[in-house]
Amino acid sequence: MFEQCPKRLWLSVHRRELAEHDDGAEARFATGHEVGAIACTLLPNGVMVEAEPDLAAALVTTRALLDNGLAQPIFEATLQHDGVLVRIDVLEPDGAGGWHMAEVKSSTKAKDYHVGDLATQLWVARNAGVPISSAAIRHVDSSFVLERDGDYDGLFADTDLMAQAEPIVAGRGDAVAAARATLAGAEPDTAPGAHCDAPFPCEFAGYCHAALPAGPEWPVSVLPHGGGKRWIEQGIVDLLAVDPAALSNAVHARVHRATVSGEVYHDVEGARAAMAGWAFPRTWLDFETIGFAVPRRIGTRPYQQVPFQFSAHVETADGGIMHREFLSLDGSDPRRACAEALVEMVPPTGAVIGYNASFEKGRILELAAAFPDLADALTAMAARVVDLLPVTRANWYHRDQRGSWSIKAVLPTIAAEMDYASLEVKDGGSAQEAYAEAIVAGCTPERRLALDTALRAYCGRDTEAMIVLARRLQLHDDVCGGEI
Repeated sequence: MFEQCPKRLWLSVHRRELAEHDDGAEARFATGHEVGAIACTLLPNGVMVEAEPDLAAALVTTRALLDNGLAQPIFEATLQHDGVLVRIDVLEPDGAGGWHMAEVKSSTKAKDYHVGDLATQLWVARNAGVPISSAAIRHVDSSFVLERDGDYDGLFADTDLMAQAEPIVAGRGDAVAAARATLAGAEPDTAPGAHCDAPFPCEFAGYCHAALPAGPEWPVSVLPHGGGKRWIEQGIVDLLAVDPAALSNAVHARVHRATVSGEVYHDVEGARAAMAGWAFPRTWLDFETIGFAVPRRIGTRPYQQVPFQFSAHVETADGGIMHREFLSLDGSDPRRACAEALVEMVPPTGAVIGYNASFEKGRILELAAAFPDLADALTAMAARVVDLLPVTRANWYHRDQRGSWSIKAVLPTIAAEMDYASLEVKDGGSAQEAYAEAIVAGCTPERRLALDTALRAYCGRDTEAMIVLARRLQLHDDVCGGEI
Protein backbone atom coordinates (compact mmCIF):
# COMPACT_ATOMS: atom_id res chain seq x y z
CA MET A 1 0.00 0.00 0.00
CA PHE A 2 2.79 2.43 0.95
CA GLU A 3 4.64 1.77 -2.28
CA GLN A 4 1.55 2.40 -4.37
CA CYS A 5 0.93 5.70 -2.62
CA PRO A 6 2.12 7.02 0.79
CA LYS A 7 -1.08 9.04 1.05
CA ARG A 8 -3.17 5.90 0.69
CA LEU A 9 -1.36 4.33 3.64
CA TRP A 10 -1.81 7.48 5.74
CA LEU A 11 -5.51 7.74 4.94
CA SER A 12 -6.12 4.04 5.61
CA VAL A 13 -4.81 4.51 9.15
CA HIS A 14 -5.92 8.04 10.05
CA ARG A 15 -9.00 8.74 7.88
CA ARG A 16 -10.52 5.39 7.10
CA GLU A 17 -14.00 6.90 6.96
CA LEU A 18 -13.06 8.59 3.66
CA ALA A 19 -12.75 5.28 1.84
CA GLU A 20 -15.30 4.56 -0.87
CA HIS A 21 -17.34 1.38 -0.67
CA ASP A 22 -15.93 -1.39 -2.85
CA ASP A 23 -18.83 -3.36 -4.31
CA GLY A 24 -16.60 -6.22 -5.42
CA ALA A 25 -14.55 -6.61 -2.23
CA GLU A 26 -16.78 -9.27 -0.70
CA ALA A 27 -16.70 -11.42 -3.84
CA ARG A 28 -12.91 -11.10 -4.13
CA PHE A 29 -12.51 -12.01 -0.47
CA ALA A 30 -14.71 -15.08 -0.94
CA THR A 31 -12.69 -16.16 -3.96
CA GLY A 32 -9.41 -15.70 -2.12
CA HIS A 33 -10.69 -17.64 0.87
CA GLU A 34 -11.87 -20.51 -1.34
CA VAL A 35 -8.57 -20.67 -3.23
CA GLY A 36 -6.58 -20.57 0.01
CA ALA A 37 -8.67 -23.33 1.54
CA ILE A 38 -8.14 -25.58 -1.49
CA ALA A 39 -4.38 -24.96 -1.35
CA CYS A 40 -4.39 -26.17 2.25
CA THR A 41 -6.37 -29.34 1.48
CA LEU A 42 -3.70 -30.33 -1.05
CA LEU A 43 -1.22 -30.55 1.85
CA PRO A 44 -3.28 -32.73 4.21
CA ASN A 45 -0.56 -33.05 6.88
CA GLY A 46 -0.19 -29.29 7.29
CA VAL A 47 -0.68 -27.41 10.55
CA MET A 48 -2.84 -24.28 10.64
CA VAL A 49 -1.82 -21.37 12.86
CA GLU A 50 -5.07 -19.86 14.05
CA ALA A 51 -5.38 -16.10 14.54
CA GLU A 52 -7.51 -16.63 17.63
CA PRO A 53 -7.60 -15.50 20.33
CA ASP A 54 -5.28 -12.86 18.85
CA LEU A 55 -2.23 -12.41 16.65
CA ALA A 56 0.07 -12.42 19.66
CA ALA A 57 -1.01 -16.00 20.28
CA ALA A 58 -0.39 -16.79 16.60
CA LEU A 59 3.17 -15.47 16.94
CA VAL A 60 3.77 -17.70 19.94
CA THR A 61 2.28 -20.74 18.21
CA THR A 62 4.38 -20.23 15.08
CA ARG A 63 7.58 -19.84 17.08
CA ALA A 64 6.84 -23.02 19.01
CA LEU A 65 6.25 -24.99 15.80
CA LEU A 66 9.51 -23.76 14.28
CA ASP A 67 11.58 -24.24 17.42
CA ASN A 68 10.28 -27.77 17.99
CA GLY A 69 11.56 -28.90 14.59
CA LEU A 70 8.22 -29.44 12.90
CA ALA A 71 8.65 -31.32 9.62
CA GLN A 72 5.19 -30.56 8.24
CA PRO A 73 3.79 -27.66 6.23
CA ILE A 74 2.63 -24.65 8.24
CA PHE A 75 -0.34 -22.57 7.12
CA GLU A 76 -0.58 -18.90 8.07
CA ALA A 77 2.78 -18.90 9.85
CA THR A 78 2.78 -15.62 11.79
CA LEU A 79 6.06 -13.73 12.14
CA GLN A 80 7.10 -10.24 13.14
CA HIS A 81 10.12 -8.00 12.73
CA ASP A 82 10.58 -4.29 13.41
CA GLY A 83 6.88 -3.80 13.93
CA VAL A 84 5.90 -5.51 10.68
CA LEU A 85 3.71 -8.60 11.11
CA VAL A 86 3.10 -11.09 8.31
CA ARG A 87 1.04 -14.24 7.95
CA ILE A 88 2.66 -16.51 5.38
CA ASP A 89 0.19 -18.63 3.48
CA VAL A 90 2.35 -21.75 3.25
CA LEU A 91 5.73 -22.78 4.69
CA GLU A 92 6.85 -26.19 3.49
CA PRO A 93 9.96 -27.97 4.85
CA ASP A 94 12.52 -28.35 2.05
CA GLY A 95 14.09 -31.50 3.53
CA ALA A 96 17.40 -29.76 4.17
CA GLY A 97 16.56 -27.76 7.27
CA GLY A 98 15.03 -24.82 5.43
CA TRP A 99 11.62 -23.79 4.23
CA HIS A 100 9.90 -23.17 0.92
CA MET A 101 7.62 -20.14 1.17
CA ALA A 102 4.50 -19.88 -0.98
CA GLU A 103 2.01 -17.04 -1.16
CA VAL A 104 -1.28 -18.32 -2.57
CA LYS A 105 -3.00 -16.12 -5.14
CA SER A 106 -6.24 -16.55 -7.06
CA SER A 107 -4.70 -15.12 -10.25
CA THR A 108 -3.60 -17.44 -13.06
CA LYS A 109 -0.03 -16.14 -13.06
CA ALA A 110 2.42 -14.30 -10.88
CA LYS A 111 2.20 -10.53 -11.33
CA ASP A 112 4.76 -7.78 -10.93
CA TYR A 113 3.28 -6.43 -7.72
CA HIS A 114 3.43 -9.89 -6.15
CA VAL A 115 7.22 -9.54 -5.99
CA GLY A 116 6.95 -6.75 -3.45
CA ASP A 117 4.52 -8.77 -1.33
CA LEU A 118 6.87 -11.73 -1.34
CA ALA A 119 9.87 -9.52 -0.54
CA THR A 120 8.17 -8.28 2.62
CA GLN A 121 7.47 -11.84 3.72
CA LEU A 122 11.08 -12.81 3.05
CA TRP A 123 12.46 -9.81 4.93
CA VAL A 124 10.39 -10.55 8.02
CA ALA A 125 11.01 -14.31 7.93
CA ARG A 126 14.77 -13.99 7.63
CA ASN A 127 14.99 -11.42 10.37
CA ALA A 128 12.85 -13.67 12.54
CA GLY A 129 15.44 -16.40 12.09
CA VAL A 130 13.54 -18.60 9.64
CA PRO A 131 15.77 -20.04 6.88
CA ILE A 132 13.93 -19.60 3.58
CA SER A 133 15.45 -21.60 0.74
CA SER A 134 12.93 -20.65 -1.95
CA ALA A 135 9.96 -18.34 -2.30
CA ALA A 136 7.15 -18.53 -4.83
CA ILE A 137 3.74 -17.31 -5.82
CA ARG A 138 1.38 -20.30 -5.79
CA HIS A 139 -1.20 -19.34 -8.38
CA VAL A 140 -4.04 -21.04 -10.17
CA ASP A 141 -2.96 -23.06 -13.21
CA SER A 142 -5.27 -22.04 -16.04
CA SER A 143 -4.64 -25.34 -17.87
CA PHE A 144 -6.16 -27.39 -15.04
CA VAL A 145 -9.38 -29.23 -15.93
CA LEU A 146 -11.63 -30.63 -13.22
CA GLU A 147 -12.05 -34.34 -13.92
CA ARG A 148 -13.54 -35.57 -10.64
CA ASP A 149 -15.65 -33.72 -8.09
CA GLY A 150 -13.46 -32.37 -5.32
CA ASP A 151 -10.16 -33.49 -6.88
CA TYR A 152 -8.04 -30.35 -7.23
CA ASP A 153 -4.64 -31.98 -7.44
CA GLY A 154 -2.82 -29.91 -10.07
CA LEU A 155 -4.92 -26.77 -9.61
CA PHE A 156 -1.87 -24.73 -8.55
CA ALA A 157 1.52 -23.94 -10.00
CA ASP A 158 4.46 -22.25 -8.26
CA THR A 159 6.39 -19.40 -9.87
CA ASP A 160 9.62 -18.87 -7.98
CA LEU A 161 10.31 -15.17 -7.51
CA MET A 162 13.08 -15.28 -4.95
CA ALA A 163 15.72 -13.88 -7.29
CA GLN A 164 13.45 -11.01 -8.32
CA ALA A 165 12.59 -10.28 -4.71
CA GLU A 166 16.16 -10.09 -3.40
CA PRO A 167 16.87 -6.48 -4.44
CA ILE A 168 13.62 -5.39 -2.80
CA VAL A 169 14.39 -7.35 0.37
CA ALA A 170 17.64 -5.41 0.69
CA GLY A 171 15.74 -2.13 0.86
CA ARG A 172 12.81 -3.26 2.98
CA GLY A 173 14.20 -1.78 6.18
CA ASP A 174 14.41 1.67 4.63
CA ALA A 175 10.92 1.33 3.16
CA VAL A 176 9.48 0.39 6.56
CA ALA A 177 11.20 3.38 8.16
CA ALA A 178 9.80 5.66 5.47
CA ALA A 179 6.29 4.25 5.94
CA ARG A 180 6.53 4.72 9.69
CA ALA A 181 7.66 8.34 9.21
CA THR A 182 4.73 8.93 6.85
CA LEU A 183 2.25 7.65 9.40
CA ALA A 184 3.76 9.82 12.11
CA GLY A 185 3.47 12.99 10.04
CA ALA A 186 0.74 15.06 8.46
CA GLU A 187 -1.34 13.89 5.52
CA PRO A 188 1.01 13.58 2.52
CA ASP A 189 0.50 16.05 -0.31
CA THR A 190 0.42 13.46 -3.09
CA ALA A 191 -1.29 14.49 -6.31
CA PRO A 192 -3.60 11.97 -8.02
CA GLY A 193 -2.11 10.20 -11.01
CA ALA A 194 -1.69 6.83 -12.70
CA HIS A 195 -0.83 5.27 -9.34
CA CYS A 196 -4.47 5.74 -8.27
CA ASP A 197 -5.36 2.67 -10.34
CA ALA A 198 -2.18 0.59 -10.31
CA PRO A 199 -1.80 -2.08 -9.24
CA PHE A 200 -5.24 -1.66 -7.59
CA PRO A 201 -7.89 1.05 -7.70
CA CYS A 202 -7.51 3.16 -4.56
CA GLU A 203 -10.49 3.43 -2.24
CA PHE A 204 -9.55 7.05 -1.51
CA ALA A 205 -9.44 8.19 -5.16
CA GLY A 206 -12.72 10.07 -4.88
CA TYR A 207 -11.48 12.04 -1.89
CA CYS A 208 -8.19 12.94 -3.58
CA HIS A 209 -9.72 13.87 -6.91
CA ALA A 210 -12.35 16.05 -5.26
CA ALA A 211 -9.57 18.42 -4.23
CA LEU A 212 -8.48 18.96 -7.84
CA PRO A 213 -9.73 21.88 -9.95
CA ALA A 214 -12.60 20.93 -12.24
CA GLY A 215 -11.31 19.55 -15.51
CA PRO A 216 -12.63 20.28 -19.00
CA GLU A 217 -16.07 19.04 -19.95
CA TRP A 218 -14.54 17.10 -22.82
CA PRO A 219 -11.07 15.89 -21.77
CA VAL A 220 -8.73 14.40 -24.35
CA SER A 221 -9.07 11.11 -22.50
CA VAL A 222 -12.34 10.50 -24.37
CA LEU A 223 -10.26 9.68 -27.45
CA PRO A 224 -10.52 5.88 -27.57
CA HIS A 225 -7.73 3.35 -27.18
CA GLY A 226 -5.51 5.70 -25.22
CA GLY A 227 -5.61 8.37 -27.90
CA GLY A 228 -5.49 11.16 -25.33
CA LYS A 229 -2.08 10.18 -23.94
CA ARG A 230 -0.21 11.94 -26.75
CA TRP A 231 -1.99 15.21 -26.06
CA ILE A 232 -1.62 15.01 -22.30
CA GLU A 233 2.13 14.60 -22.78
CA GLN A 234 2.04 17.87 -24.73
CA GLY A 235 0.14 19.60 -21.94
CA ILE A 236 -3.23 19.60 -23.74
CA VAL A 237 -6.06 18.19 -21.64
CA ASP A 238 -9.10 19.73 -23.36
CA LEU A 239 -10.28 17.91 -26.48
CA LEU A 240 -11.74 21.15 -27.81
CA ALA A 241 -8.24 22.62 -27.85
CA VAL A 242 -6.83 19.91 -30.11
CA ASP A 243 -6.06 20.95 -33.69
CA PRO A 244 -8.21 18.65 -35.87
CA ALA A 245 -5.59 18.77 -38.61
CA ALA A 246 -3.20 16.99 -36.24
CA LEU A 247 -5.51 13.98 -35.82
CA SER A 248 -4.28 11.33 -38.22
CA ASN A 249 -6.42 8.56 -36.74
CA ALA A 250 -9.80 8.54 -38.51
CA VAL A 251 -11.73 7.40 -35.42
CA HIS A 252 -10.09 10.08 -33.27
CA ALA A 253 -10.95 12.69 -35.89
CA ARG A 254 -14.55 11.47 -35.91
CA VAL A 255 -14.81 11.67 -32.11
CA HIS A 256 -13.29 15.14 -32.12
CA ARG A 257 -15.59 16.39 -34.85
CA ALA A 258 -18.75 15.08 -33.20
CA THR A 259 -17.69 16.49 -29.84
CA VAL A 260 -16.89 19.96 -31.17
CA SER A 261 -19.86 20.25 -33.55
CA GLY A 262 -22.50 18.57 -31.42
CA GLU A 263 -23.58 16.55 -34.48
CA VAL A 264 -23.97 12.80 -34.54
CA TYR A 265 -21.73 10.87 -36.89
CA HIS A 266 -24.12 8.52 -38.66
CA ASP A 267 -23.42 6.58 -41.85
CA VAL A 268 -26.79 5.08 -42.70
CA GLU A 269 -25.70 3.50 -45.97
CA GLY A 270 -22.65 2.01 -44.35
CA ALA A 271 -24.76 0.42 -41.62
CA ARG A 272 -27.30 -0.88 -44.13
CA ALA A 273 -24.58 -2.42 -46.29
CA ALA A 274 -22.94 -4.07 -43.27
CA MET A 275 -26.20 -5.69 -42.16
CA ALA A 276 -27.63 -6.47 -45.60
CA GLY A 277 -26.35 -10.02 -45.55
CA TRP A 278 -27.75 -10.88 -42.12
CA ALA A 279 -30.37 -13.43 -43.08
CA PHE A 280 -33.76 -13.75 -41.45
CA PRO A 281 -34.88 -15.03 -39.06
CA ARG A 282 -32.38 -13.00 -37.08
CA THR A 283 -31.65 -14.15 -33.53
CA TRP A 284 -30.35 -11.41 -31.25
CA LEU A 285 -28.46 -13.34 -28.60
CA ASP A 286 -26.80 -12.49 -25.28
CA PHE A 287 -25.30 -14.78 -22.63
CA GLU A 288 -24.71 -14.23 -18.94
CA THR A 289 -21.91 -16.35 -17.56
CA ILE A 290 -19.86 -16.94 -14.45
CA GLY A 291 -16.25 -18.05 -14.15
CA PHE A 292 -15.21 -19.54 -10.83
CA ALA A 293 -11.53 -19.44 -9.85
CA VAL A 294 -11.96 -22.97 -8.52
CA PRO A 295 -13.89 -24.87 -11.21
CA ARG A 296 -17.07 -26.53 -9.97
CA ARG A 297 -18.23 -28.37 -13.07
CA ILE A 298 -16.61 -31.51 -14.47
CA GLY A 299 -14.68 -30.64 -17.62
CA THR A 300 -14.25 -26.94 -16.86
CA ARG A 301 -11.12 -24.87 -16.25
CA PRO A 302 -10.42 -22.10 -13.75
CA TYR A 303 -12.31 -18.94 -14.68
CA GLN A 304 -13.97 -20.65 -17.65
CA GLN A 305 -17.10 -18.67 -18.46
CA VAL A 306 -20.00 -21.04 -17.83
CA PRO A 307 -23.31 -19.79 -19.31
CA PHE A 308 -26.21 -19.86 -16.88
CA GLN A 309 -28.57 -17.59 -18.87
CA PHE A 310 -29.33 -16.34 -22.33
CA SER A 311 -31.84 -14.05 -23.95
CA ALA A 312 -32.81 -14.50 -27.59
CA HIS A 313 -35.07 -12.13 -29.50
CA VAL A 314 -35.99 -13.83 -32.78
CA GLU A 315 -36.90 -11.35 -35.54
CA THR A 316 -38.68 -12.39 -38.72
CA ALA A 317 -38.46 -10.62 -42.09
CA ASP A 318 -41.87 -9.00 -41.59
CA GLY A 319 -40.69 -7.32 -38.38
CA GLY A 320 -42.27 -9.77 -35.94
CA ILE A 321 -40.31 -10.50 -32.79
CA MET A 322 -40.53 -13.41 -30.37
CA HIS A 323 -38.59 -13.44 -27.10
CA ARG A 324 -37.09 -16.70 -25.86
CA GLU A 325 -34.90 -17.14 -22.82
CA PHE A 326 -33.12 -19.56 -20.54
CA LEU A 327 -32.06 -19.19 -16.91
CA SER A 328 -30.84 -21.79 -14.43
CA LEU A 329 -30.69 -20.89 -10.73
CA ASP A 330 -31.03 -24.34 -9.14
CA GLY A 331 -27.29 -24.66 -8.47
CA SER A 332 -26.73 -27.60 -10.80
CA ASP A 333 -24.42 -27.52 -13.81
CA PRO A 334 -26.37 -25.27 -16.21
CA ARG A 335 -24.47 -26.14 -19.39
CA ARG A 336 -26.46 -29.11 -20.66
CA ALA A 337 -29.79 -27.40 -20.13
CA CYS A 338 -28.43 -24.24 -21.73
CA ALA A 339 -27.16 -26.13 -24.78
CA GLU A 340 -30.47 -27.93 -25.23
CA ALA A 341 -32.38 -24.67 -24.89
CA LEU A 342 -30.21 -23.03 -27.54
CA VAL A 343 -30.84 -25.86 -29.99
CA GLU A 344 -34.57 -25.73 -29.27
CA MET A 345 -35.07 -21.95 -29.19
CA VAL A 346 -32.66 -20.58 -31.81
CA PRO A 347 -33.88 -21.16 -35.38
CA PRO A 348 -31.63 -23.49 -37.45
CA THR A 349 -31.20 -20.81 -40.11
CA GLY A 350 -30.61 -17.07 -40.18
CA ALA A 351 -28.06 -14.78 -38.57
CA VAL A 352 -27.24 -15.05 -34.87
CA ILE A 353 -26.31 -11.56 -33.71
CA GLY A 354 -24.32 -10.54 -30.68
CA TYR A 355 -22.61 -7.40 -29.43
CA ASN A 356 -18.92 -8.19 -29.21
CA ALA A 357 -20.11 -11.48 -30.59
CA SER A 358 -16.85 -13.40 -30.25
CA PHE A 359 -17.96 -13.97 -26.66
CA GLU A 360 -21.27 -15.55 -27.68
CA LYS A 361 -19.55 -17.60 -30.38
CA GLY A 362 -16.97 -18.85 -27.90
CA ARG A 363 -19.60 -20.01 -25.43
CA ILE A 364 -21.56 -21.84 -28.13
CA LEU A 365 -18.44 -23.66 -29.30
CA GLU A 366 -17.53 -24.62 -25.73
CA LEU A 367 -20.99 -26.11 -25.31
CA ALA A 368 -20.54 -27.97 -28.59
CA ALA A 369 -17.27 -29.45 -27.31
CA ALA A 370 -18.88 -30.46 -24.00
CA PHE A 371 -21.90 -32.20 -25.56
CA PRO A 372 -21.00 -34.15 -28.72
CA ASP A 373 -24.61 -35.16 -29.39
CA LEU A 374 -25.48 -31.48 -29.80
CA ALA A 375 -22.25 -30.49 -31.49
CA ASP A 376 -23.50 -30.41 -35.07
CA ALA A 377 -26.37 -28.05 -34.31
CA LEU A 378 -24.27 -25.83 -32.04
CA THR A 379 -21.30 -25.66 -34.39
CA ALA A 380 -23.61 -24.67 -37.23
CA MET A 381 -25.13 -22.02 -34.97
CA ALA A 382 -21.70 -20.62 -34.14
CA ALA A 383 -20.88 -20.38 -37.84
CA ARG A 384 -23.86 -18.03 -38.27
CA VAL A 385 -22.78 -15.59 -35.57
CA VAL A 386 -22.28 -11.97 -36.67
CA ASP A 387 -21.34 -8.90 -34.65
CA LEU A 388 -23.23 -5.63 -34.25
CA LEU A 389 -20.40 -3.91 -32.36
CA PRO A 390 -18.06 -3.23 -35.31
CA VAL A 391 -21.03 -2.05 -37.36
CA THR A 392 -21.90 0.44 -34.64
CA ARG A 393 -18.30 1.54 -34.20
CA ALA A 394 -17.91 2.19 -37.93
CA ASN A 395 -21.21 3.96 -38.48
CA TRP A 396 -22.30 5.79 -35.32
CA TYR A 397 -20.83 8.19 -32.82
CA HIS A 398 -22.58 10.55 -30.43
CA ARG A 399 -20.41 12.68 -28.21
CA ASP A 400 -22.25 11.50 -25.09
CA GLN A 401 -20.66 8.09 -25.65
CA ARG A 402 -17.44 9.73 -24.46
CA GLY A 403 -15.20 7.48 -26.51
CA SER A 404 -16.96 4.19 -25.78
CA TRP A 405 -19.05 1.94 -28.01
CA SER A 406 -20.23 -0.38 -25.27
CA ILE A 407 -23.93 -0.94 -25.65
CA LYS A 408 -24.52 0.81 -22.33
CA ALA A 409 -22.72 3.89 -23.69
CA VAL A 410 -24.49 3.88 -27.06
CA LEU A 411 -28.02 3.05 -25.95
CA PRO A 412 -28.73 6.34 -24.09
CA THR A 413 -27.86 8.26 -27.27
CA ILE A 414 -30.62 6.54 -29.23
CA ALA A 415 -33.18 5.40 -26.63
CA ALA A 416 -32.74 7.16 -23.31
CA GLU A 417 -35.86 5.50 -21.96
CA MET A 418 -34.07 2.12 -22.06
CA ASP A 419 -31.82 3.08 -19.18
CA TYR A 420 -30.17 0.29 -17.19
CA ALA A 421 -30.15 2.42 -14.02
CA SER A 422 -33.73 1.42 -13.22
CA LEU A 423 -32.85 -2.29 -13.23
CA GLU A 424 -31.81 -4.20 -10.11
CA VAL A 425 -29.17 -6.04 -12.15
CA LYS A 426 -27.35 -3.40 -14.17
CA ASP A 427 -24.27 -5.06 -15.65
CA GLY A 428 -22.45 -8.33 -16.15
CA GLY A 429 -20.70 -8.10 -12.80
CA SER A 430 -23.92 -7.68 -10.86
CA ALA A 431 -25.45 -10.51 -12.92
CA GLN A 432 -22.68 -12.81 -11.71
CA GLU A 433 -23.23 -11.66 -8.13
CA ALA A 434 -26.96 -12.30 -8.46
CA TYR A 435 -26.34 -15.81 -9.80
CA ALA A 436 -23.83 -16.60 -7.06
CA GLU A 437 -26.32 -15.44 -4.43
CA ALA A 438 -29.20 -17.40 -5.94
CA ILE A 439 -27.46 -20.78 -6.06
CA VAL A 440 -26.30 -20.90 -2.42
CA ALA A 441 -28.29 -23.17 -0.13
CA GLY A 442 -29.27 -20.33 2.17
CA CYS A 443 -31.04 -18.29 -0.49
CA THR A 444 -34.75 -18.17 0.32
CA PRO A 445 -37.31 -19.03 -2.37
CA GLU A 446 -38.59 -15.46 -2.25
CA ARG A 447 -35.15 -13.97 -2.79
CA ARG A 448 -34.34 -16.46 -5.55
CA LEU A 449 -37.54 -15.51 -7.34
CA ALA A 450 -36.63 -11.83 -7.07
CA LEU A 451 -33.16 -12.54 -8.48
CA ASP A 452 -34.71 -14.60 -11.27
CA THR A 453 -36.91 -11.66 -12.23
CA ALA A 454 -34.04 -9.19 -12.08
CA LEU A 455 -31.74 -11.35 -14.20
CA ARG A 456 -34.38 -11.92 -16.87
CA ALA A 457 -35.06 -8.17 -17.05
CA TYR A 458 -31.36 -7.37 -17.47
CA CYS A 459 -30.47 -10.00 -20.05
CA GLY A 460 -33.64 -9.30 -22.01
CA ARG A 461 -32.78 -5.60 -22.04
CA ASP A 462 -29.45 -6.39 -23.71
CA THR A 463 -30.99 -8.19 -26.68
CA GLU A 464 -33.86 -5.73 -26.99
CA ALA A 465 -31.29 -2.93 -27.03
CA MET A 466 -29.47 -4.54 -29.95
CA ILE A 467 -32.63 -4.54 -32.04
CA VAL A 468 -33.36 -0.90 -31.22
CA LEU A 469 -29.79 0.07 -32.02
CA ALA A 470 -29.69 -1.82 -35.31
CA ARG A 471 -32.92 -0.21 -36.48
CA ARG A 472 -31.70 3.25 -35.54
CA LEU A 473 -28.46 2.73 -37.44
CA GLN A 474 -30.46 2.11 -40.61
CA LEU A 475 -32.73 5.18 -40.32
CA HIS A 476 -31.82 8.55 -41.75
CA ASP A 477 -31.48 11.41 -39.29
CA ASP A 478 -34.32 13.31 -40.93
CA VAL A 479 -36.58 10.55 -39.64
CA CYS A 480 -35.29 10.53 -36.04
CA GLY A 481 -33.39 13.80 -35.76
CA GLY A 482 -29.61 14.10 -35.63
CA GLU A 483 -28.89 17.03 -33.35
CA ILE A 484 -27.47 16.40 -29.91
